[in-house]
Amino acid sequence: MRTAPRAAGGERDWLAVAPAMIVLGWGGNQFLPLLQLYRQVDGFSQVQVNILLAVYVLGIVPGFALSGSWSDRYGRKPVLLAGLILGMVGSAILATSGQELAGLGAGRFVSGLSVAAGMVVGTSWIKELSVRGGRAEAGARRASAVLTIGFGGGAGVGGALAQWAPFSQVLPYLVQIAASAVAFAVLLGATETRARQTGGPSLLGDLRVPKAARARFVGVVLPLAPWVFAAPALSFAVGPSLVGGATAGFAVGFATLVTVITLSFGWAAQFVSGPILGALRGRAGLVGAGLTAAGALLLIPAATSQQLGAVLLAAPVFGVGYGLAMVSGLTAVQAMAAPDDLAGLTAVYYSLTYAGFVLPAILAGLTAVAPMWMLLVATAAACTLCALVAARSLATPPRH
Repeated sequence: MRTAPRAAGGERDWLAVAPAMIVLGWGGNQFLPLLQLYRQVDGFSQVQVNILLAVYVLGIVPGFALSGSWSDRYGRKPVLLAGLILGMVGSAILATSGQELAGLGAGRFVSGLSVAAGMVVGTSWIKELSVRGGRAEAGARRASAVLTIGFGGGAGVGGALAQWAPFSQVLPYLVQIAASAVAFAVLLGATETRARQTGGPSLLGDLRVPKAARARFVGVVLPLAPWVFAAPALSFAVGPSLVGGATAGFAVGFATLVTVITLSFGWAAQFVSGPILGALRGRAGLVGAGLTAAGALLLIPAATSQQLGAVLLAAPVFGVGYGLAMVSGLTAVQAMAAPDDLAGLTAVYYSLTYAGFVLPAILAGLTAVAPMWMLLVATAAACTLCALVAARSLATPPRH
C-alpha cells in the first residue's frame, strides 16, 4: 500500500539531488590518485593497492542491491541521506587508518556502500524528477554527467591535496567529509518521488530484469557493461603504474592528471551525448567498447618502455569510451524499466559495470605469467569480442 507522493515540482528539482551524487562519487574516486602515495610512502605493492580497489567493488555491489530495494520501499530521500552518512564514515576510517592495510580496506568497503547509494538511488531519483519536469529524455544524461563530475572532481581535489598539501593522507578525506555535510543539508529540501511502500516483492524480486527486455539485456547490455568502468580503471589505475619509474617525486600528481583528463573527456562525451546517441542509433556502447580496446593498445609503449606520452594519449580515448558506454547503457536500461523496476534494474546494471574495476587486480596478478604488453593485447581482444557479441544481438530484431 502506498500513500500519494508529493506533487510534481519544477524542471530544476533534480539539482537538489546532484550535490549528493557528486560528493559520493568524489568519496569513491578520491582514493585512486592516492594509490601511488600509498605505494611510495607506505611501501604497499601494486597487488596490494589493486586489492584495495577490488575491496571497494565488494562493498559497492551489495550496496547496489540493498539501496535500490530499500529506496523502492522507503523512498529515495532516506536511503540517499543514509548513503551520505556512510560516505562520511568511510572517509573518516580512511583518514585514521594510516598505514594499516586492513583499516584502508574497511574504509574502502564502507565507501563502496555509500557510492552505491549515490549511483542507484541518485540515478533513479534524477530520472523521476526529470520525467516530472518534462525532460524524461535527459534523465540518464544528467545522472551520468553528475556522477562523472564527482568522480573526476574527487580525484582531482584528492590528488592535488595529496601531492602538494600538508597531512596528505588525512586532509583529502576531511575536505570530502565537509562537502558531504553541505550536500546533506541541500538534500533535505529535495522533492521525494517514491512513496513509502508496505509489502511488495522480495529483495531478489526487486533485482529482476523485466521478462520482455531479458533477451536484449543479456545480448546487448551484459557484454558491454563491464567495460564501462574497465576503461577508466585501465586509464588511471593501470596506466600510471606502468610509468612509475619515470614519475619519481610526481607520481601522485601524474596519476591525478591522468584521472582528471580521463573523466573530463568522459564528462564531455556525456554532455554532448544526446545527438551522438541519436546518430549512432543504439550503437554508442559499441563505439565506447571500441575506444576502450584502442586505449588498451595505446598503453603498450608505456608497458614496454615507460613512455609517459602513451598514458596521456590513452587517457582521453578511455574517457570518451567510458562516457559513451555509460550513458548508452543507462539509456538502454531506463528504456527497459517500468517505474517499479527502475531502481532494481539500475542496480543490476551498475553491479555489472563495476566488475570492470577488478581488471587492474587481475592484470597485476597475471604479470607473474605474462608480460603486461601481452596482457593489454589480450584485454583489447576480449573487449572487441564482447562488442561483436553485442553487435550481433543488436542486429537481431527484438522479440515482442
